[in-house]
Parts: sequence; C-alpha cells; structure tokens
Amino acid sequence: MLDKFVQNAIEDASATVRLREMIAVLRRREVVRGMTPEKLRLILEDLGPTFVKLGQVMSMRPDFLPQEYCDALMKLQTEAKPLPFSVILEVVENEYSQRWKQVFSYIDEEALGSASIAQVHRAILVTGEKVVVKVQRPGIYEVMSKDIVLLRRATALLKIFNKTPDVLDFNMVLDEMWAIAKQEMDFLMEADHIEEFADLNRDDDFVSCPKVYRKLSTQHLLVMEYIEGIRIDDFEGLKARGYDRSVLGRKLGENYVKQIIEDGFFHADPHPGNIWVRNGRIVWLDLGMMGRLGNRDRLAIRNAVFALADHDTFEMKAAVLSLGIAQGRINHAALYQDIDTMMTAYSSLDFSSLQMGELSRQIMNIRRTYRLSCPQGFSMFARGVLTVEGVMRKCCPDVSFVEIFAKSLSLDFKRNFSWRDEFEKAKREAFILMRKSTQLPEQISEILKMTMSGQTKVNLDVTGSEEPLRRLDKMINKVIIAVLCAALLLGSSTICTTNMTPKIMEIPLLGFLGYLIAFILSIRLIWDIQRGK
Repeated sequence: MLDKFVQNAIEDASATVRLREMIAVLRRREVVRGMTPEKLRLILEDLGPTFVKLGQVMSMRPDFLPQEYCDALMKLQTEAKPLPFSVILEVVENEYSQRWKQVFSYIDEEALGSASIAQVHRAILVTGEKVVVKVQRPGIYEVMSKDIVLLRRATALLKIFNKTPDVLDFNMVLDEMWAIAKQEMDFLMEADHIEEFADLNRDDDFVSCPKVYRKLSTQHLLVMEYIEGIRIDDFEGLKARGYDRSVLGRKLGENYVKQIIEDGFFHADPHPGNIWVRNGRIVWLDLGMMGRLGNRDRLAIRNAVFALADHDTFEMKAAVLSLGIAQGRINHAALYQDIDTMMTAYSSLDFSSLQMGELSRQIMNIRRTYRLSCPQGFSMFARGVLTVEGVMRKCCPDVSFVEIFAKSLSLDFKRNFSWRDEFEKAKREAFILMRKSTQLPEQISEILKMTMSGQTKVNLDVTGSEEPLRRLDKMINKVIIAVLCAALLLGSSTICTTNMTPKIMEIPLLGFLGYLIAFILSIRLIWDIQRGK
C-alpha cells in the first residue's frame, strides 16, 4: 500500500512539473492574446513530441478544425535535436544485450535524420551489407503516455464546464493520435508494414521498399536496407541520371491509386522525403504510418468519383453519408443543396484539371458542417491524396492524378465485372421483391384496420424545426432549475426553524447544504441567461 502511495505521489509530482512546462509555453506564446493558425503550430512544436503528433493528426481532420488551421499544422516541424552518439550506442547494446561491434562493423556518428520519436544512422553490418538503423528515443513512450493522461484530464474538465459535442470529437482525435503514435513507436509493426507492402507490390517492376532485417529488429530498433537513390523532388539529380519526370510521376500516381483502391493499404505520409528513385524504381520509405480502407470505404470513394463524373448529386450524397455516422439529426435538404453547390462548381471544370485532394477537403468540410464522424482511414486518405497531388504537381504538372484515379476505377470495375455474378444477383433481388410483393395486400389491410381503430401514429419531421425544439428544451430546463432552487430555499428555511443537528454556524447541516446547492444552481442559471443559452 505504501509503495503504491509513493508511486502515485511521484506520478502526480511529475505530472505537475509537466503541467508547469505547458503553462510556461502558453505564457511565452501569449495565448491569452488570441489564437492564430501559425501560433498554434509554434505552440505545439514547443510543447514537444506528443503535441507535434497531435497536430499532425489534427491536420488530417478538417472535420475537426477549420481548413486554415489544418494547412498550418501540415507544416509542423518533425526534426528534433539529435541525441548524443553515446546514447544511441547504449540503446543498441541494450536491445541486443551485447556490444554493438558484434553486430555492426561501423555506425555513422552523424544522424541521417532526427525526429521526435526516433533517430536514423547509416551503418554497415559485420557481414558487409549497408544498412540504416532506426533507434527509438529512450523514454519517449512514457513521456507521450503522461502527456496523453494530462490531455484526457483537460478534456474531462472541458466536458464539465462546456457541454458541447466538440469534446467528444476531441476525445476521438486523441484516441486516433495515440493509436498512430503507438503504431509508429512499435518498430516490429513497421517491419510488418514493410513486408506487407513488399508482398502487395511484388509484381510491380517500378515500385519497391527497403528490405527489413527482421532478425536484427526489435520493438525499439529497426534495421533496414540502405537506399542509395535520389529524392523525387531532386529535379537536377533526376535530370543528370536521365530520368523522365513525367514517367516517374505517372508511375507514382498509378501506384498510389493501386494502394488505395486495390490494396486498401496505403502510405499515409507520402511527402517527397519518403519517396526516392533508385535504378528507375520508386522506393517508398518510412512505412511506420500506414492507412487502411475497408471495402465499404473504398466502395464509397468509387461511388463519389463516378457521381462527380456523372454530376449525380443523389449518389454523391449517399457516398458522403456512407462514410461515417451522424452525430445528430441531419437536415437532408440543406445537405443536398450544399453537395449540389459543390458539384456545380466542378461541372464547368475540365475533369483533367480537377484536384482530388481539394475535392476530398471539401467533402470533409461538408462532413464537419453536418457533424458526420469521419473514420480514421478516410481522414488519412484525404491527407495522403492531398500530399501526393502536391508532389505530382511539382514533379510532373502535365499528369492529372484524378484521371489516373478515374481510369483505375474503370479498370477495376471491368476487371471485377462478371455477367454471371450480375445475373445471379438480379435473380436474388427479383425473388426477394416478388416475395415482398405477395405480402403487400396483407400489410395494407393491417394498416387500414389500425387506422380505423385509432391505433396508428404519424410522425412528422419538419425541416428546420430542430432549433425551436432545442430552444424549448433549454427553456424547460431553466424552469426546472428555478423551481428546484425555490424548493430548496423553502425547504432549507423550514429546516432552519428546527433544532436539527449537526449544525454549521448555528444552521442545521441539511439546511446549509440546501442553501449551498440552491446558490450554485442560481449562479449557473444566471450565467446561462447572461450567455444567452
């Protein structure tokens, strides 16, 4: 018991220290003077790896934040101060339980890259193979988990003082961020991702990824093949090697569409630093954060693209609604109008100049307006498409990503189309329809009987009636609170005329509590009236 008490005391003390650090950052950035997208980005960078990762996740959620904030958070710097080389060697030896020279003949002291979660160094195995070693920062899991606890506590406080549904959304964002962070901190999972990606693309002569040395990899240490290539945005280097940027861009677009539509397993952070070219092949790096799309999500994306091409507002609305769960009642007429307005803007636009990422952003904004929850896979898809389109615009502006996307969907439809399957499906649907039609006279008869006996009830859903009903509900709540305050005051006053014990300041305890509760409720009622709630 004592040990547990001491442990809790230590944890509370460390949480207090961390909370003071957060407050110091907020004061330094003058958060009380207002918030801007750029200020939010700087604050998150100052707060550390947990908040950088949180910002990266929120940048993928235009359903949670306004678009200008998402754009700013996409610029979050992930570079961190490199760890001393002695710390890197210590981590390596702890993971292998032996001297590092028994595994590596050489490890470069200068880091190839240093991020908030891990650091990467070039190395050579004792067998002579060139590799890179990804080393996790010591204690990073504990730091991030403590920050998550503090964030959840803050969210709980917000839930008490501000009863808005946004808190629930923020809890979902926290869950998503922590799931992604744990995924990135488990290097064995990244090794699984690399092997799965390699297997899915084994027949593609233009795409590859680094080989992973599974036997030398642990949860905190990842050993991969060293890629000697050229970044996709190094145009001078590509030109010097004789590469055709248009061909590379088209192959990049085709492969990314394949990852989304066929595999349902795609790179969630396809920025130029993670896309290299080696021996004419596109090499995908940093496969720690991967997105997944289920059959339902992929079908909805297909339907959305086809609906846009056909200018079918009803089909687009159905696709938007299928990509999540409504958090409240939906004004379907207004939703249809907003989607139709969006599609009208694209009707006069050349399909080849359409930006898939921008379309995804607009759909996400509509979802945010109508409080439609967004699955993690789709939010990753939206950001991934936006990023890869930006890469292609720089690399090969004459190649349209959306055309590649639409072509791939058509090919996928043709490839999976079967007259036999369609005929069997039509037979099943016809049989179900015929069976239901035989039940129709009986159902109509039952409805008529119930109507004549006064047993039927008609529910009317009047568009635009939600707000008046909501106001009426709030008014009733205020009346209930006022009546409760009056009852407490009268009851407490009656109790005070008695000699009931125990007493506080010569006032019976029960009467004192009644006065106190009535006072708190009155303050809350006055506060809500002043705020116009």
